[in-house]
Formats: sequence, structure tokens, C-alpha cells
Amino acid sequence: MKRERPLVEALEKFIKQEPYSLHVPGHKNGHISYLPADIQHALRYDVTELTGLDDFHQPEEAIAEAEELLRQTYGADRSFFLVNGSTIGNLAMIYAVCQKGDTVLVQRNAHKSIFHALELVGVKPVYVTPEWDELTCSATHIHVDVVKEALQHFQDVKAVILTSPTYYGVVTEHLKLIIDLCHTYQIPVLVDEAHGAHFCASTSFPVSALTLGADVVVQSAHKTLPAMTMASFLHVKSSLVEIDKVNRYLRMLQSSSPSYLLLASLDDARHYVSTYIEADAHYLMEKRAQWIESLRAIDYLTVIEVDDPLKLLLRVSGYTGFQLKEKLEKNHLYVELADTEQVLAILPLLKRGETYPFADMRIRIKEAVKELLTKEGAASPKLSTQFSLTKITIPEYSFQELAQLEKEWIPYMNAIGRIAASMIIPYPPGIPLFIPGEKITVAKLSQLEELLAIGAAFQGDHQLNKKQIYVIK
Repeated sequence: MKRERPLVEALEKFIKQEPYSLHVPGHKNGHISYLPADIQHALRYDVTELTGLDDFHQPEEAIAEAEELLRQTYGADRSFFLVNGSTIGNLAMIYAVCQKGDTVLVQRNAHKSIFHALELVGVKPVYVTPEWDELTCSATHIHVDVVKEALQHFQDVKAVILTSPTYYGVVTEHLKLIIDLCHTYQIPVLVDEAHGAHFCASTSFPVSALTLGADVVVQSAHKTLPAMTMASFLHVKSSLVEIDKVNRYLRMLQSSSPSYLLLASLDDARHYVSTYIEADAHYLMEKRAQWIESLRAIDYLTVIEVDDPLKLLLRVSGYTGFQLKEKLEKNHLYVELADTEQVLAILPLLKRGETYPFADMRIRIKEAVKELLTKEGAASPKLSTQFSLTKITIPEYSFQELAQLEKEWIPYMNAIGRIAASMIIPYPPGIPLFIPGEKITVAKLSQLEELLAIGAAFQGDHQLNKKQIYVIK
């Protein structure tokens, strides 16, 4: 009989045997643990690659069966479970397609893991600046005409790396055009679709890049599907990319001791999305519409809808998203991120009959807005509308050259025209503001100063607490 969740069922069968552990991990099925009781209970399932549970790097049984069901669900040539997050998928797809010294076209507002992959492989990146979206006040997607211009100018491009949808849930009508254009040059398109694992569930959602013809697509199952954090998918559907190469790099980069809790949650999430039907989507959209209507009845609160129905932006005029986030958290409601304009909320992918405390959340949002309005609000300056006015840019130095050059810390306000030596990443969303090898512009420094003034958090190699950044000497 065909199993619906092969890996989950294999785990359940194994645990029912009440096995004793003389193997790793050292908590011995939770017997040696002082974690909270609920977590201790879950440790029974935190096993290793034992007989009956398959081998993650050489799957032939339950894992192979589960990954085949994943492939069928998304219509790929081959699909893989990822236990090291979408980061590892982004690394693997770039390693599989690119070699040291290759020229690659990269969407400038990519996730930091893309830039890390470019550096590790040692490629020559050509950055393409995204369009600015006035509705969401964010950088979105690149225009097909700019890609065309870049491909005509740089005739040895080995890959085009895109991000879709954006963190803010925006997609573009240019995606299919870009993919088709690249394929006329026999160039593979690699897409970080971290926030689009649910797109295949219903026609209510945007179309996945994989459906539109992208060669490799990476998805964070944990972002919008009911999977555990770090649980992701990678799909290959291409005549331009070797599946065996992708598999090889995944074996090299992924843990040799995979978490079976993560693997089981991936199997379960795949089953959830594969059994999602239009009636479920109709139920979700109805609940969503009712909640949005109730939110819009809150004075001074603005609700912005985007392409992805699971994403909503909430704003209070005259106040930053960071200020609103602070008040929401005081009322024990946590959003995905805040920026100078708004907070981003991610809704659950509900099925018929499933509930979520929308009414209670509305009460908390209303209270947060009320508390926010009682304090003096300093209207924040608008962020610059582009990372750079130049549509196509290349770094002043290669990754290899950067490693050899002398560097120094200087006050960031003295850095105009200097070359960045490290990444500075507002987080979330994890999109670098400065990239090593790029020239530091007035616009970027202005963005940095604005973000610092409103208390944004940063990742990367920096000393912003001392108002210093790292540059080429």
C-alpha cells in the first residue's frame, strides 16, 4: 500500500518498537536531558540513520520515497530535502552551475547566502539593480530589458541568479520573460524562491518560478508551510543543469548527521501542500478578507495587500515600523520584520476547518496602535528609492583581489567613494546594503544613517556602535 508520508510513518513504526539506544545522539532517546518536558518527549524522534530509517545521502527507502513524492508535487525532474536551510540550497545550486572566474548575473537585492556562495565559488558577479516599488516601499525585481542589456554587454554569463518573490511578497510579470530570454542564450536561471513554497497549492497564489521554467529553485518550506525551522526544498527541472552535480554538492555541504525531526517535518509539509485543494484556498481567502476588513476598521492603521496573499504590511502614519513592532511585542504579538515604513505579517496557510486566533490578534493590534498614538511620533525620512542609480554594476575588485588587499576601519561618514571590505546587512530581511568590492555611495550611506537612527539591527563585519565601517585601505 502506498504510504502518504513515508518518512513520518517509518519513524512512527520505529518508535513503537520502544527501542534502546546504544548509538548517537547522546541524549539516548531523551533519557539524558534536562530540557523542558515537551522537548524531551520529542527527542524520542531525534534519531540517527538506523535500519529502517534510510540514509539521507544515499536514500533508497523512506527518504527516497518521500523525495519522489516531493518531486511529483512540484513537477520537478528531481527534488531534494534540505536540513541546513535554503542557505545550503543556494550554495549547492551555484556550486553546481558555476566555476571560479565565471561571470554571473545577480539580482542586487538577493539574500546574503547568495553573496556568500558567490564569494566561496569565486565567480565574477554582475549586479543588476531592482526596480523600486512605491506600494511596499521596497526594492523588488529586475526588468527584463536590463537583463537583456546585461547579457548583450557581458557575453560569457554562465548563470542568472534571481530572487522571487521578494521578502515582502511581491512577484513580477517579467520573471517568465527573463527565464525565456536567458534560455535563448542557453544560460540556466537559478531562483531563490524561499518565500514561495506554497505557490503550487492553489491558483489563488502567484505562479512558482519552477512552473515558469526556472532551472533550479530553492524554497524554505519552514517559511510558509508547516515545517520546522531550517527545513527546505530544492528542485531541479532543466536540460542545462546536471542533477548529479547538484546532488554531489548537497552531499558535500549538508550535514552527515541529519535531524530526523526536520526530515519528518519536510515529509509532513510536502503532504500538507500536496493535499491542499481549491476549497481550502477559498476558505483561507475568506478568513483573510474578513480579518483585513476588521483591521481596516482600526483608526490610523493602514493595511497593504501584496501579490502573495500570505503577506500583509501594516503601517501607522507618522511612525516607523520599528515603533509599531515594539508596541505589538509589548502586547505579545510578533511580526516577521519591521522597516522604516511598516511591519510585515505572514499569515498561516489554513485548510478548511482549521482555526487561527485572528480576533484576538486584532484586539492586540488595536491596543498596540492605541499605545503608539499616545507617544510622540517622529516621522521618519523616506529611504532612498534605489540601492544604486546604476542599473548594472560590477565590483571594483574580485573576491580573490579583496582577500589580498589591506583594509582599515574608518568613520562611515568619511567613506564616500571608498571600497567596502565587508558586508553590512540590515536584518531582517538579510539583504546586504554594502557588499565587499562595491564603491560606497552617498545614497547607501544615507540609508545606513537612517536605519541606524531608528534602531535597525545589522549583521556582518562592522563596528557601527563606534560609527565605523571596514574599507579597502
